[in-house]
Amino acid sequence: MRNDSDQDRSGAEPGRPPHSPPLLPIEARRAAAWCAAGLLVAAVVAVGVWLCVELSAAVTPVLLALLGSALLGPLYRRLVTMRLNRSLAAGLTCAVLVVVVGGAGYIVVSALVETGDQIIASLKQAASDLSQRFGTAGHSLSDLATNAKTLVSKFGSTAASGLLAGVSIVGQFIAAAVLALLLTFFFLRDSDKAVRALHEWAPRNAGPQLERMARRGFQSIEGFMRGTTFIALIDALCITVGLLILKVPGAFGLGALVFVGAYIPYLGAFISGAVAILVAFADRGVVIALWALGVVVAVQVLEGHVLQPMIQSRTVQMHPAVVMLAITAGASVAGILGMLLSVPLTAAVSGVLHELRKHYVVGSGTEASDDSPAGPASS
Repeated sequence: MRNDSDQDRSGAEPGRPPHSPPLLPIEARRAAAWCAAGLLVAAVVAVGVWLCVELSAAVTPVLLALLGSALLGPLYRRLVTMRLNRSLAAGLTCAVLVVVVGGAGYIVVSALVETGDQIIASLKQAASDLSQRFGTAGHSLSDLATNAKTLVSKFGSTAASGLLAGVSIVGQFIAAAVLALLLTFFFLRDSDKAVRALHEWAPRNAGPQLERMARRGFQSIEGFMRGTTFIALIDALCITVGLLILKVPGAFGLGALVFVGAYIPYLGAFISGAVAILVAFADRGVVIALWALGVVVAVQVLEGHVLQPMIQSRTVQMHPAVVMLAITAGASVAGILGMLLSVPLTAAVSGVLHELRKHYVVGSGTEASDDSPAGPASS
C-alpha cells in the first residue's frame, strides 16, 4: 500500500525517471527550426552564386542557351509537329535564332553608333540648359554625359592600341556565342532525353513532381522572353514613331535604346525614356520635351495596363519589388549581364516555388480528404 501511494504521489512508474518539462516552449523550438532551415538555404544559395561567378565562362553560355531555347521553343515544336526530324528542326530553329538575334543586334548597334554622338551632344546641351536653371543637377548630368563619351573613346582607343587584349575579348565573346548556340541546339533536340534522365535520377517516386517543377520554371522563362520581346518591339516602335513625328534627332537610336532597356523591367524603361526626353529638351525646347514626355508616359501606360496583363499575366507573376531586388542583385553579381539575366531566372524560381507550393497544398488536402471519411468508420 505504501508503494502504491508513493507511485501515485510521484506520478511516475517505478524505475522510470520523472517527466521533466521541456527547456524551451514549442513555439521557440519551431522558430529555431525555421531559422536553421533559412540559414541552410541561404548558405546553399550563397555557394551556388559563388560557383556561378567563378565558373561564369561556362555558366553564361548555359543561361543564354536557356533563354534562346525559351524564345524560339514554340517554333521548334511547330516544326516537330510538321513531322520534321528533331535534329533538322533544332538546326533550323538555331538558324532562325542567329538571324533574329544577329539582325536585331546589328540594327540596334548600328542605330546607336550612327546617332550616339548626336545623343551625347544633346545630353550635354540639356545638362548645360538645366544647370542654368537648377544648378548642381545639371552639372551632374553633364559630368555623366562627358564620362560616357570618355568611356566610349577610351574603350575604342584601348581596343585599337592593345591588339592582343582586343583579340582576347573578341575571342571570348565568339567562343561564348558559339557555345551558347550549340547548347541551344542540344537543349531543343534532346529535351525528351533530359526528361527521361530526370525521372531516372529522381529518388523514389519524385520524378513526376520534378518534371512538373522543371516544366513550370521553363514555361516562366519562355513566357518572360516572348512577352518581353513582343512588348519591347511595340514600345520601341511607338516611341520611335512619336519622336519622328516630333522631329527629335536620333529617333532611331533612342528607339533602339528603348528596345534594349525593355529587357531590364522598370529601370530600363525609366532610363531610356529619360534620355529621350532630355534629347528632345536639348534640341527642340521645353514644349517638344513635354510632348516627348507625354509619348513616353502613354507608351508606359499602354505597356503596364494593356500589354503586360494580356501577354505575361498567365506565365509570369512577380511583384515589382521582387523584380527590382532581382535586378539589384544581378547588377551587383555580374553587372549589365546580371541585370539582363536576373529577371528571367527569378521568374523561373518563382514558377518552381509556385508549383512546389501547389504540390504540398494538394498533398495536404488529399490527406485531409482521405482521413475524413475514415474517422466515422473507425469510431
